[in-house]
Amino acid sequence: MEKIESLTRWKKISSVLFAKNKFWSYFIDEYTIGETYKGEYHYVHTPGSTLVIPIGNDGKILLIRQYRYLNDLFGIEFPCGGIYAGLAPAENALKELREETGFTAEKLIPVGKFTPFTGASDEFCSVFIAKRLIFSPLKPDETEQIELLWFSYDEVEELIEKNEINDGLSLAAWALAKVALRSLHE
Repeated sequence: MEKIESLTRWKKISSVLFAKNKFWSYFIDEYTIGETYKGEYHYVHTPGSTLVIPIGNDGKILLIRQYRYLNDLFGIEFPCGGIYAGLAPAENALKELREETGFTAEKLIPVGKFTPFTGASDEFCSVFIAKRLIFSPLKPDETEQIELLWFSYDEVEELIEKNEINDGLSLAAWALAKVALRSLHE
């Protein structure tokens, strides 16, 4: 790709923590672009998130259905969650998998990472494929009521085509993992 010389990196002048909870910190930064523009940027800082695409011992793909308050819908998605302090992405992925599905994995394959909400958050989501699942549940968060759903690769593709899977994190992760997943199912 050709380098574009006209792009300018923004310069942070100050940063103020506006609010904080156990998942996110809300910041307001002042910045400049070059010598002529000064602005204010509001954003969410997170330590990141992890998403797991679990593959059952029969080759089926495990998704979950849970209620999503802000959209008032029961969404179909892959197990995912924010990274807890002190955990590496792979450790967090296994923790989320156990909490949300009751399974752990003997094999965790890193797929890649993406930015789920560029412009509003500095978050990176790390994506993993989990294989050789073993039942080993952890207690889910008190707000999580989860139904387990098993689908073939083709059924997941069909659910996406019909817009029955519309969770952005799951769609981005599927796009990253498709090549590896296709080779596992051929």
